[in-house]
Amino acid sequence: MLYEEKTVSSEKIFNGRIINLKVDTVKLPNGTTATRELVEHPGGVAVVPVDENGFVYLVRQFRKPYEEFVLEIPAGKRDKGEDALIGAKRELSEETGLFAETFIDLGKFYPTPGYVDEIIYIYLALGLKKGKAHPDEDEFVEIEKIHINELCNMIMKNEIKDGKTIAGILKAKIYLERWNVKIVQNAKRHD
Repeated sequence: MLYEEKTVSSEKIFNGRIINLKVDTVKLPNGTTATRELVEHPGGVAVVPVDENGFVYLVRQFRKPYEEFVLEIPAGKRDKGEDALIGAKRELSEETGLFAETFIDLGKFYPTPGYVDEIIYIYLALGLKKGKAHPDEDEFVEIEKIHINELCNMIMKNEIKDGKTIAGILKAKIYLERWNVKIVQNAKRHD
């Protein structure tokens, strides 16, 4: 049996440029109340751009919460009311300068369902064409190309820690294998 929490009251405590914070009081299935601290987020998009040889274009950037450089698939927040596919195309172009002939919807996921309402939509991008990257003015990224097989190994060795990147790479790998999309299987890291 599933048990739902009913919201009794909600208080906004912060409205930011990207996120809002609120505290909800909820009624639990047993009749008692509890508080839930929640982050409201507009949602995001992520893209796994794979070339004809099986290399994935990624970005490495400094992430302040972890005080380290993190390897990630191109991604970003959705603009208010923006279609997820349009956001994915924008982020791919901004961060890597790439354009794709084909975008395949790999689904969506909830990165932190305990306290954030963010939904990330993931796309596989194929038929890549090169352009010029034009990241946001406060975005500093380095582009890396790594074969999808090597990325799967890196995930299993905990060398990739970003959730959307792990989900995106594994979903893309399964899609490519399931639909027998031809890529070179034995290539290694390429810079």
